[in-house]
Amino acid sequence: MKNNYPIASLNEYQLKKIQSLEKELRHEMDENIVLVAYDEREDK
Repeated sequence: MKNNYPIASLNEYQLKKIQSLEKELRHEMDENIVLVAYDEREDK
């Protein structure tokens, strides 16, 4: 069984939440953090 991970389809609100978390982590870690959202699907 092979796993397939297409990029998740997010609405504007969900995207803003991820961007906010990225910003928070950047400040905490003093690193350039980028989060990526995938939609996990199993090939059958």
